Amino acid sequence: MSGYVGILVSDPWLQNQFTQVELRSLKSHFMSMRRESGKLTLRDLASRMSRLKVVGENLTEEERASFIQDLYQNLDDEVDFEFFLKVYLKLHAYASARTGSVAKNSSAFLKAATTTLLHTISEPEKASYVAHINNYLGEDDFLKKYLPIDPSTNDLFEIAKDGVLLCKLINVAVPGTIDERAINTKRVLNPWERNENHTLCLNSAKAIGCTVVNIGTQDFIEGRRHLVLGLISQIIKIQLLADLNLKKTPQLVELVDNSKDVEELMSLPPEKILLRWMNFQLKKAGYKKTVTNFSSDVKDAEAYAHLLNVLAPEYSNPSTLAVKDHLERAKLVLEHADRMGCKRYLTAKDIVEGQPNLNLAFVAHIFQHRNGLSSTQTKQMSFLETLPDDTQISREERAFRFWMNSLGNSTYIDNVFEDLRNGWVLLETLDKVSPGIVNWKIANKPPIKLPFRKVENCNQVVKIGKQLKFSLVNIAGNDIVQGNKKLILAYLWQLMRCNILQLLKNLRFHSHGREITDADILKWANTKVRDAGSQSRMDSFKDKSLSDGIFFLELLSAVQPRAVNWSLVTKGITDEEKRMNATYIISIARKLGCSIFLLPEDITEVNQKMILTLTASIMYWFLKQPLEEKPNGTSDSETISNSTVDDYASESSLEENGNL
Repeated sequence: MSGYVGILVSDPWLQNQFTQVELRSLKSHFMSMRRESGKLTLRDLASRMSRLKVVGENLTEEERASFIQDLYQNLDDEVDFEFFLKVYLKLHAYASARTGSVAKNSSAFLKAATTTLLHTISEPEKASYVAHINNYLGEDDFLKKYLPIDPSTNDLFEIAKDGVLLCKLINVAVPGTIDERAINTKRVLNPWERNENHTLCLNSAKAIGCTVVNIGTQDFIEGRRHLVLGLISQIIKIQLLADLNLKKTPQLVELVDNSKDVEELMSLPPEKILLRWMNFQLKKAGYKKTVTNFSSDVKDAEAYAHLLNVLAPEYSNPSTLAVKDHLERAKLVLEHADRMGCKRYLTAKDIVEGQPNLNLAFVAHIFQHRNGLSSTQTKQMSFLETLPDDTQISREERAFRFWMNSLGNSTYIDNVFEDLRNGWVLLETLDKVSPGIVNWKIANKPPIKLPFRKVENCNQVVKIGKQLKFSLVNIAGNDIVQGNKKLILAYLWQLMRCNILQLLKNLRFHSHGREITDADILKWANTKVRDAGSQSRMDSFKDKSLSDGIFFLELLSAVQPRAVNWSLVTKGITDEEKRMNATYIISIARKLGCSIFLLPEDITEVNQKMILTLTASIMYWFLKQPLEEKPNGTSDSETISNSTVDDYASESSLEENGNL
């Protein structure tokens, strides 16, 4: 990001929410508001924000005042520019949800995250999620003294205040995401420990695909119900949809006829695969309609009746399809599901009212319990063998996808090879990484029907990449439009690396505004570990000795001495010991505040790219800490050396884009 943005806003999270032009405009509005009376308080904002687009046009002054009053206790608090931006973002999300102006291409996850920013909550959803939590975490050693939660109360939000429940729920959704040794689980936590848990939770949620833009640790500590419920909703959906891929459920090949269709199926978001599966089963049952959503298309419960009849005919009730009343039919459908032993957390009323999140959860539960797929082993193997073994590609795609989604772009990305082909999200990401660099006048906004318009966007993406000194040999805009996996990953890696280097450069009191190099990061890490009294060092970002994790644990301990509990660290000799250290490193880094998207395997296998991002993220976190919070002996004048590092550092410059 440019120095101008760095001067306007010091908070890196806020820097990522706005373009340079937007910040200048909002700064001008803010200064104008403050000039009216010499200062600006929360109480003043409702009336003075009337001139702002979206917030002023779509909300009345009374609505703005009510919303602000619900969020903040002391309305006489003075508002600085950064506080103003945070209030503006929340009001903007509220106004957008009110008018339904959510991006057309957003997935259900993003829509859920956006709509729950309303300061009212859905009681049926709360009851459903409470039942889910009681079911999956009821036997947890730490949480069982607080569970079961009564859904008729607000106990859920009180229990969530220390962060433990949310961290545990993430591990239910994606096992192993958080090393539970890193969670603070004392009965009474001090504010620092609570904040660490929530920081760990939010960074881990981003790392499994949740959208947590506009949500901060304070929102959870204060128990802001709409935000807590919004995050819980996303976590539970990720859990329920986890099996909707060919890796977990190879029988899904039954839904397609050839290997080309298999690749198409693999590129679909999980909720689209769920709909495809549902329609596949309904066709067997002779149901003539096509279900396209989990709301209006299932309100009459007729599709559910046919679905359950084909999956579990032994429990069918002839009355289900005979009854005319939709509510009565919904009740019979749920009785059928109960006889199947299928978990369900919705009521007949939720079905007929078309509650989309709860209906999606219901269908996902049915799929998990009995999917009705019986594809022969031969068909599974013949199709799956034609697909390339792309474990490394899928890991990198996952990391880049979650990183891009964490930036708060207008479209939630489900698959980078498909969702980036029109170039728009890449342009948005470039504008967040380097504000003002995109020429929006020549950009084509989705939906884009003409192929050459997509090529125009992608040509600008490539042109900007060259401006940013990316290595783009033999890459053209059409390669992105065609979904060339290798070249798209090469571009995304350089974009992600550029982002962290720009963030480091913006810490001008350390870098003096000069470009930061991989060698600077390497030297900084070795210096921190050496100054802490350790003999460990890394020769490059592909140093195989890093696989035991010890160097990174010593680095984390050097930047925050209380971060690592050394009694939990293994020697890192066996593969299992290395993995334990790696999971601990990732969780400790996230707990400090590092936004990282790597997996334990990236450390144990020494994935050069992800090792660089981990080191740079720790460096960035450390350098932006206030002086009083840094370990003793750290001078605020500490800078990134301009000197040339040893020859070995040159080896750490990352591989060209072709060598993935």
